[in-house]
This record gives sequence, structure tokens and C-alpha cells, in this order.
Amino acid sequence: MQPPPTASAGFLVYRHRLVTRLWHWINAVTVFVMLMSGLMIFNAHPRLYWGQYGANFDTPWLEIGSTADTGYLSIGNVAIPTTGVLGYWTSKDGDIQHWAFPGWATIPSGYSLSSARRWHLSFAWILALGIIGYWTASLVNGHIRRDLLPKPDELAPRHIWHDIKSHARLRFPTGTAALRYNILQKIAYVGVLFGLLPIIILTGLTMSPAMDAAWPWLLQLFGGRASARSIHFIAAMLILAFILVHLLMVLLAGPFNEIRSMITGRYRVPLDRES
Repeated sequence: MQPPPTASAGFLVYRHRLVTRLWHWINAVTVFVMLMSGLMIFNAHPRLYWGQYGANFDTPWLEIGSTADTGYLSIGNVAIPTTGVLGYWTSKDGDIQHWAFPGWATIPSGYSLSSARRWHLSFAWILALGIIGYWTASLVNGHIRRDLLPKPDELAPRHIWHDIKSHARLRFPTGTAALRYNILQKIAYVGVLFGLLPIIILTGLTMSPAMDAAWPWLLQLFGGRASARSIHFIAAMLILAFILVHLLMVLLAGPFNEIRSMITGRYRVPLDRES
């Protein structure tokens, strides 16, 4: 993604390689399917615990539940009313449902733990193989070293704070600066690619009894299967937050130009503000 010497404001340049574009769209579909099927799996037991084990009579640190006429989200000793959204909601048929997450947010939309597991595990292979392929290709072509790893001067608190203020004011980079990832993008992308996605994969493996027998070190690494499930859920919610912020930034920066660059690779360099 390094800007070519002839790149200038207003011109179309080649921004994203084919491997980046393919991985982006395959991963986008894969992550959404896994998030939605994962929410259905969570519906089967909408409680999270720390430690080796977790069951109905243990005390969860997070629970999405309902009473006869209300829904709630409980985190520790704090209970947040969620009636109509989580735990207690009305289906499109007008029936009151008590699942943690509503049908429009899950795969499948009707309750089925077995179907959700099949969707989840099938796309887990695509996620794992895709991230390994992307890492390999990005190491070979230098994308990680050249475009993603922050430079020492970019990690200076003053530089990071400057970028935070610029984004808060919706003052996005223009000219050739728009062709490079800013420090906030680099931190987010590196955190997802080398932090959240590997954690998602490893904690998913930890919840498998077969993998626990083959790789018992996974249970030691994450402190037990119940803890692995909690970490898996937290990492998934952080990825969801990243996606929402990413989509918001695309809308604010100019959706046509941004989406075109991820489909064709071609990106029109934004004009300088003075222009």
C-alpha cells in the first residue's frame, strides 16, 4: 500500500493487492456467520464463568436472562434492564421469546444448537486457514513489515494523540497521506490480526474435549474451559466493536471510494484541504 512516486491528489492509484482484497471479503462473510452462529450457541447457556468449570448452579460473571416480564444483562452485581432487546423480546410472529439474543441476530434465526454448531465449526476452518494464508502472503510480499507495523516515531504519545484529535474532528488524511495507514489503523489492524483472531481460534480449540486431550496445554494457557469460553466471547465482542467502528469510518471517509478500492484495488487520492 506504499504510494507510488507519481501518486497525487485526485488521481486513481492501485491501493490494495489482490490477496488483501480476497481475504477481506471472504473474512467479512466468515466473521459475520461465526458471530451470528456463536450468538445462537450462547443462547443455549447464556452465562459466562471463570475457571475450569461452569454450570447452572455456579455463579456467572455475566448472564443474559429474563424474569416473567423483563429482560436483563447481569455483569457481576450490576443488573441492566434489556427488555425488548436481550433476554425478553417479541418475535416477528408476535410471540414473547426468552432467548438471550433475538432471532434476527443469530444463525439460524430459530433456536437450534446443533445447526448453529455446524455453521460455526464449518466457517471456523475458513477463518483459520484464511488467516494463516494471509499471514504467509503478507510476510512474503512485505505487507506486514512495510504497511502494518508502527514506526517508532508513530508510537510517540504526542503523535497518537494528534491522530485521535484529528479523527474526533473528522479530519481524515488527504493527498498521499491517505494512501498510508495512520497509527490508529495500524494499532487496530495489528491488534485484530495478531491478537484477537488468534485468541478466537485458540480459545475455540480449548472448548473442544478432543483438542483438550491432544493439546492439554491449552487448558493451562487459558485457565480452564470456562475461562476459555469467557475469553472467546470477549474477543468476539471486541471484533464486533472493531467492525462497527470500521464501517463507520468507511461511511465518514467516503463509502464509494473506500469500497471501490477494496473491490478493484483502485483508489482515488483525496484532494488536499487547501484544494
